[in-house]
Order: sequence, then C-alpha cells, then structure tokens
Amino acid sequence: MHSHRRIAHLDMDAFFASVELLHYPELRGQPVVVGGRRVNPPQTRPDGSRQFARLRDYAGRGVVTTSTYEARALGVFSAMGLMKAAQRAPDAILLPANFDAYRDYSRRFKAAVATIAPHIEDRGIDEIYIDLSDLPEDSPTLARQIKAAILAATGLTCSIGITPNKLLAKIASDLDKPNGITILGLDDVPARIWLLPARQINGIGPKAGDKLAGLGITTIGELAAAPRELLCRHFGQRYGDWLHQVAHGLDERPVAVEREIKSVSRESTFERDLHPQQDRAELSEIFTALCRHVAADLQRKGYASRTIGIKLRFADFQVVTRDLTLPAATADATAIRRAAGECLKRVPLQQRIRLLGVRASSLQPLLAATLVLAEQPQLPLFA
Repeated sequence: MHSHRRIAHLDMDAFFASVELLHYPELRGQPVVVGGRRVNPPQTRPDGSRQFARLRDYAGRGVVTTSTYEARALGVFSAMGLMKAAQRAPDAILLPANFDAYRDYSRRFKAAVATIAPHIEDRGIDEIYIDLSDLPEDSPTLARQIKAAILAATGLTCSIGITPNKLLAKIASDLDKPNGITILGLDDVPARIWLLPARQINGIGPKAGDKLAGLGITTIGELAAAPRELLCRHFGQRYGDWLHQVAHGLDERPVAVEREIKSVSRESTFERDLHPQQDRAELSEIFTALCRHVAADLQRKGYASRTIGIKLRFADFQVVTRDLTLPAATADATAIRRAAGECLKRVPLQQRIRLLGVRASSLQPLLAATLVLAEQPQLPLFA
C-alpha cells in the first residue's frame, strides 16, 4: 500500500441546481427541482419579477435531474419521477435543465482545480479525482485553496474528501456535504467508515447489496468482519476478494489522467437499414443529433476541431468516409453540422444505410481556438 498517497475526490454540491441558483438568486433557500420534459422557463412579470413553475403543476413521465438540499430534505432526489416528487413537495419550484450551462461551469471548475493540482481524473460533469501526493502543501491547505479557486471561478461550492486512496476519498467527499472538507487516514476507517451502509462503497450495486443483506451484512463494518472465504463462496473469488479489501479501506487504483486524445466521434447503427430518400427525415434527425453530440463531447473535453469527417456503412457493408478541413477550429454544433453536410454531398447515396457517424479530428485546445460560429441558416440534410 502506498502510505504516502493523498487522493482527493471532489464533488460539486447539488451541481445542476446550484448553477440554476446563480441565474435565479431569488430562489436560494427554497426547494428547487430541475428536470422534466417541456418545462416552461421562468416568465418575467411586468414589474420585473419572475414567475416560476411549481412541481404540483407538472403532468407527465419526466424525472428529477437534480434538486436543492432543501428539496432533498422533503424527500425529492434525482431519478425520482416528477409526479411522485410532486406528492412530496408540491410547492417546490420546477426549472428546465440547461445542459449547455452545466457543461460550461464544469469546464470552469476543472480548469480552476488544474491551476493548483493538475493531476486530475475526470469522472463526469460534476466530479473529479485529484492526486495531491507530490504537492508540498498539507491537505487542509490544498483543500481550502481548491475550494477558493472554484468559488472565484464559478460562484459554486464543492465538497472534498482527501484520503490514501480513491475508494475512501469517494466516500469521504459525501460525509460532510455541502461545502465540506473531510480528511481521513486508514486509522479512521473503523470510526468513520464501518458504520456506513455497505451500498455506500462504489461498486456494490443493488443486487450485491441485497445478497449481502441476505447474509446479514448491511454495514461496511459487518462486511469487514465477514470471513473472506464466506464472501468468495457467495460472490466468486475475484469479487469476494475485492469486497474483503474495500471493506478494510484498501484500494490501489491510480488516478488516471486522460491521455491526449486525437479525435472525437459518434456513430449510430440503425435497427433497420434506412433509405436516403424514404427515410430522409429520420436520417436528418440522427445526423443532426450526432453533430450535436460531437460538439458537446469536444466542449466537455476542452477541444476544438479543424477536420470534420463522416462515415457511412451501407446495407452491403461497404464503408465510405469523407472529411473536410476547416479554415479555423470549432466546437460549435452548427458549424460541425455544416461541415459534415458538405462531406455528405460528396457521397453517392444510392442504397440503404446501416450506420452513420460523425468524427472531429485535428484537435487543439478550445481556449486557443477561434470558434466558428454559425451565421448561416441550417442547411438541409440529405438534400
């Protein structure tokens, strides 16, 4: 075990909801829920105040994307159906999700962390692991510096757990939310970790949790006390060994810094082969969505692209590719769509299509690139 390791897990506090509160500060301290389909954005009244939708007025099968801590106190959590949430908190404010804003603030907070501790593993839009092992400052100082940098860059708070490994750091970051700093060593595992539910270990899912409960094991401490042989007998050698290790707070995984990427691509294989003319509307929708996904991936990873390409696989499995190099790099969805459309015009579309893909290459850092913004109307697809 690397006793000198200091691994941090940083989790933004109620991230999507917190970004919304930056835009609507009058909602601070109130139960706010983000999510749902076709939720109306806030309306501005004649006096300049804003009128917000309420959860009780929502009808549909949408789900909660996130909620503020005030809404969570009323029993409303992410992935819950909005109709069920409305029963628990009918007066909660309901806002539509704004993923463009969330991606923007995600880039900002990660860039702020990188100025202090560059050894980062990206785990999604609102969380990262950071290896602090080689930095000279002590852990409390680093945690405060990172939190201050994020607050200055975004206006948002986060919670940080610093421990000898990723497993414990992930658990620790959740212990003192929101806006918490939790620093644990292996000696703290019995007092701070063993009382927690076994499901709190990342990697113990619902099925494994139910199976452990059937063996009378519900806490991490009970899992640590279980004989390794018992765990291996019920879960297999590999998973049983892993359960025994993690229950004692042991985890050797490194913080995996993402290697420099060469390209970003998205593709879709169809359930049935699509005809370029008869299925033109469906192909157009898929093509546009692929371009949007590529743009979002580029923005999330912090890159812009000079070369946009397409890939088609026809019904006879023949694969055709085309690409186009732009005068300036872009991460803009409409510019990518326009370039991909130009590539498509160079392909004879005479038989059904099995797969369609869009690729962005010749990458450069987004901040160094000049965004090619769309100034022309949307071009027709599969024209």
